[in-house]
Amino acid sequence: MKRQALAALTALLGGCASMAPPYERPAAPVATSFPDGTQAAVAAGAAAAPPAADLDWAQFFTDPRLKRLIALSLQNNRDLRVAVLNIERVRAQYQVQRSEQFPTLMLGATGLYQPNADGRGNNTYYTAGLNVTGYELDLFGRVRSLTDAALQQYFASEEARKAAQISLVAAVANTYLTLLADEAQLAVARQTLDTRQEGFKLLKLKFDNGALSEYDLAQAVTLVEGAKAAVALLQRQRMQDENALTLLVGQPLPADLPAPLPLAQQGLLAGLPAGLPSELLERRPDVRQAEAQLRAANANIGAAKAAFFPRITLTGSVGLASDDLGGLFDHRAWQFAPRITLPIFDAGANQANLEASQASRDIAVAQYERSIQVAFREVADALAGRATYDEQLRAQQAQTAAEQKRSDLAELRFRNGVASFLDVLDAQRALFQTQQATIIVQAAQQQNLVTLYKVLGGGWKDSAN
Repeated sequence: MKRQALAALTALLGGCASMAPPYERPAAPVATSFPDGTQAAVAAGAAAAPPAADLDWAQFFTDPRLKRLIALSLQNNRDLRVAVLNIERVRAQYQVQRSEQFPTLMLGATGLYQPNADGRGNNTYYTAGLNVTGYELDLFGRVRSLTDAALQQYFASEEARKAAQISLVAAVANTYLTLLADEAQLAVARQTLDTRQEGFKLLKLKFDNGALSEYDLAQAVTLVEGAKAAVALLQRQRMQDENALTLLVGQPLPADLPAPLPLAQQGLLAGLPAGLPSELLERRPDVRQAEAQLRAANANIGAAKAAFFPRITLTGSVGLASDDLGGLFDHRAWQFAPRITLPIFDAGANQANLEASQASRDIAVAQYERSIQVAFREVADALAGRATYDEQLRAQQAQTAAEQKRSDLAELRFRNGVASFLDVLDAQRALFQTQQATIIVQAAQQQNLVTLYKVLGGGWKDSAN
């Protein structure tokens, strides 16, 4: 009889199925190709490099100092640590939910001592055996649906960890590039300040000898103080960017970091293939995370539907029983107590739970679709940058060269008495502005490549995986 009961139990376990609606991936609410203005950038990267999602960050970045900082951040960054711990928490929750699909067996032994009603002697009773308490036969897939939902939440947490790592790698790289740009701008500002201070000394001599007006001298003072203000501003920006980098790395920056490469020699891959928008569904962890959450919401509908049907729970035991401890192993005993509950009136609670789960599924669909739209926009923006930053930087560098020549000529003309000091002042201001702007565009170009690597799903793999 026990064998028959176990066989029936196995058949019931194998026959349970979820009542969740069949999952269908929603259509991607974006165009089938990226905007026309980015097609040249897409074609340029078609075969120049492997897909970003298949490229380790240690291969994409070449600066040894930056690679060391990224490695430290992956070890110490607290946001990434929280994401990893969330995986462990959700994995444990999944195991708890999954365990409800199987009966819990407990080994127990009891001894009962009870005095007789007349006060003469005691009644004794001993039991020992295996117990099953409150095990639900999942005939309508309620527990199965909840387990599926927990599994999809676990998958979502894993994708969230990958997305967190991608964001961290990109944030460290972009902050580092900003720091390099600040240092380059600071070097230009200090050089400009030194040049202007030397020029001011010569102009002061001319003023003292009556060869220069007080108006021209005041303009020279304006140049010097403007350079001092720029140096102070850039020093502050540099310190703030270093503080931001320290936070991302998760520890004070080590003193033994390798020497950095100049901003223009970072060697980032410019030919990453963008592929088609549909490929983002498979490459972007944040999109996969949203889809896993959608699958979880879909599974919860099955659990809500199953709540309308009867629930069968089993409580039983099999073992030994005797009123004599010495004869315990001579007597066998078993108990079987099935329980069936059927909801008749619940004031609409089950229907409300079903409607809530269906609304949650619809919300998850909208969130999934938005994640695709955001991914499409981010890639399109990065491709637009790749298509235009090169030309902008070339033009900016040509403008800087022209302003340098104009400044040299203006100073020469002033020394020879051909031009006024106002021409020198205007030329030096323009030169300083274009030098700073060139550095900014150069940094933006490098950061756009980092962003493109990020939005194409690159950055979560490394050589340790």
